[in-house]
Amino acid sequence: MTPSGDTATNPPGTDGELSQRRRTKAPETRAAALMEAAQRLFIDKGIAATSIDDIAAGAQVAKGTFYLYFPSKEALLGALQQRFVDIFCERLQEAMDRQRPGNYHARLKAWVETGLEIYLDNVALHDVVFHEYRPEDRRMRNDNAVIAQLAGLLKQGDGAGFWDVEDATLTAVILFNALHGVADDAVATGQTGASERKRRARALTRFFEQALHPAEDEDDSAD
Repeated sequence: MTPSGDTATNPPGTDGELSQRRRTKAPETRAAALMEAAQRLFIDKGIAATSIDDIAAGAQVAKGTFYLYFPSKEALLGALQQRFVDIFCERLQEAMDRQRPGNYHARLKAWVETGLEIYLDNVALHDVVFHEYRPEDRRMRNDNAVIAQLAGLLKQGDGAGFWDVEDATLTAVILFNALHGVADDAVATGQTGASERKRRARALTRFFEQALHPAEDEDDSAD
């Protein structure tokens, strides 16, 4: 028989304990808890195999609470994508800001090294939240915050006469995809150790600099 009155208790791990946790979880933390739970489950089980019930249980909230923050699993996935990009940009900016504002070589080098590091440290998360390419993603991929951030750096360097950049956004798209390709190759070949990261970052930085510095004038008199 279930005890009645104020002395009623529930054994640890029961629905009563879960309900108490649901009641005491601060509202401002629920969206973050749902995102963290979804992130873990998406990596462990895959997106298709993860249900909203799974996410709610993982976040220790009622299923109805999920819909207060996200209209669908796809909307939550979009929020995870945005959070990934936001954190990516924040860390890139912090790395660049540790360099002198006018030292464009050092700032570009910091952007490359940090971008490669973030990608390789979070490849499982990246792959799961950006798991599926859709035609409507083209604009997001080519006009995202990471590319806009790099384009801003290129414009600054061009304005200072350090680089010669005709189209900063297009150049940033090319360079961003170069970094992405080098990181993917490192993962595919299992070459993700510290020394290999440094080697790849050096190669990328050298490639970036060669692409950005003005070409020498051609000798019109040459045959």
